[in-house]
Parts: sequence; structure tokens; C-alpha cells
Amino acid sequence: MATIEEQIEQAKQRIKQLEARKKQIEARKLHLLIKGRRSNDTRRKILAGALVLEMMEKDEAAKQRFLERLDKFLKRPDDRKLFGLPALAETESA
Repeated sequence: MATIEEQIEQAKQRIKQLEARKKQIEARKLHLLIKGRRSNDTRRKILAGALVLEMMEKDEAAKQRFLERLDKFLKRPDDRKLFGLPALAETESA
């Protein structure tokens, strides 16, 4: 039979283990919450983008207005190419 001091030490070790486990669980919950928010944000962007693309197909004026805004907004060459926009001059992109 373990002495009382040994039992106390074992209990302290068990408490440390349980506290570490609790931290792991809390970190996992936080990660899932953040991941869920990112997933929702991505889904909103996809759905809004799909709506805009549909509007662009059906309304030439809306398409032109949107492309004008994209022309001012997009800076990266690969992003601009996606929408058929010309590359920016070196001085403009810097």
C-alpha cells in the first residue's frame, strides 16, 4: 500500500494530466470554431460570387460596372487574368 505522501503525489500527477487534457479539448474546440467561421466565410463568398457572375451574364451594363470596379480592386496579375483584365504597369502595381 502506498503511503499518504505517495497517494498525494499520484493525485497531483493525475490533476496535471487532467488539466493538460482539458487544455487540449479547449484548443480543439477553438480550432473547430475558427475553422467553421472560415468555412462559412468561404461559402458566403462563393455564393455571392456565383450571384454576381450570373448577373454579369444577364446584364451587360452590370458586367461593365463590375469589371470597372474589379479593374481598380485587383492588383495581382493572375487575379486580373481570371477576369480578362489587362496587366497593370509596373509603377501601378507597386
